[in-house]
Amino acid sequence: MPRKKIIAGNWKMNLTPKKAEEFVTDMKAKLDTDKVEVVLCVPYVSLHAVQSVLKGSNIKVGAQNMHYMDKGAYTGEISGEMLADMGIPYAIIGHSERREYFAESDTQVNIKSLKALKTGITPIICIGETLKQRMSERTFCVISKQLSIAVDGMTADDIAKIVIAYEPIWAIGTGKVATPEQAEEVCAAIRKQIGEKFGQGAADAVRILYGGSVTADNANTLFKMPNIDGGLVGGASLQPTFEKVVHFE
Repeated sequence: MPRKKIIAGNWKMNLTPKKAEEFVTDMKAKLDTDKVEVVLCVPYVSLHAVQSVLKGSNIKVGAQNMHYMDKGAYTGEISGEMLADMGIPYAIIGHSERREYFAESDTQVNIKSLKALKTGITPIICIGETLKQRMSERTFCVISKQLSIAVDGMTADDIAKIVIAYEPIWAIGTGKVATPEQAEEVCAAIRKQIGEKFGQGAADAVRILYGGSVTADNANTLFKMPNIDGGLVGGASLQPTFEKVVHFE
């Protein structure tokens, strides 16, 4: 079976609940499709408002992070159990901004991803290299290490459920975009590594996204690559032109 594309918007820390509600009310009909899987990953405070507007559509709502404990004295954190109780099916795990600004380690990404699976939430696991690492030709070494740790303890069945997002850090919010060939080369390497560890069935099933300054202008060429199964879209997901990203063909 062909892998269904995923177009996931990462709103980051943008839009108040009221503005979020207004945005999705305007965009709902434009983004609602069964040809690709559309996911809007919004701030915690907007989850309910956005979810309410999108009820009855094909558009799914995701969180941008989650804690690895079910409950406890973790002030300011949100558990997977809480998200699952709301009916939130996706959570971004290990975004480069979480890694950089909040010191999240590869091990924490792994623990969170395992907890997400246990809770019934699909983790969108982010991996990617810095510009310095790419320029020093360490891209594949960095990606391989991040991926290996992220999926440690998972089974082939788990791998078929997760989503991996390759986001070169040098392309996030910079306007710089990996060429389709560069993005495809890394995504193909990710799929190959999955196959070597978990078998070809898991490699064929796992969906791998590209993220990093994706826009309506470059989505078509990126998403048509054989090992790129859609995108994790930042700034462009907050614009009316996100419709063109979703309907990239």
